Amino acid sequence: QVQLVESGGGLVQAGGSLRLSCAASGRTFSSYAMGWFRQAPGKEREFVAAITWSGGNTYYADSVKGRFTISRDNAKNTVYLQMNSLKPEDTAVYYCAARPVGIIATTQSEYDYWGQGTQVTVSS
Repeated sequence: QVQLVESGGGLVQAGGSLRLSCAASGRTFSSYAMGWFRQAPGKEREFVAAITWSGGNTYYADSVKGRFTISRDNAKNTVYLQMNSLKPEDTAVYYCAARPVGIIATTQSEYDYWGQGTQVTVSS
């Protein structure tokens, strides 16, 4: 069982930056692939970024490529999402997710564990 707790959300102006963190419980965190998803008001939850168990490979949605960076620190059981050049359309609740398979996945159904989400609001 893995529990995930996100933090770092908030209100930022367009062009600004935020770093989200996702702290995980459980001894097997280092063997899990991790992902970030987001859900804007009135929209479906969508994939943002994912990282393999080792951190050696990452994958991004086209909408955030070049602006967002996913990383992890297995010693701290934490995954991060650095968000730069934020746009109003990045406004959403951001969710951290974990899957007990070390390779990247981009669909929600492939993730077994979810955090409660953290709100990111980008003002224009």
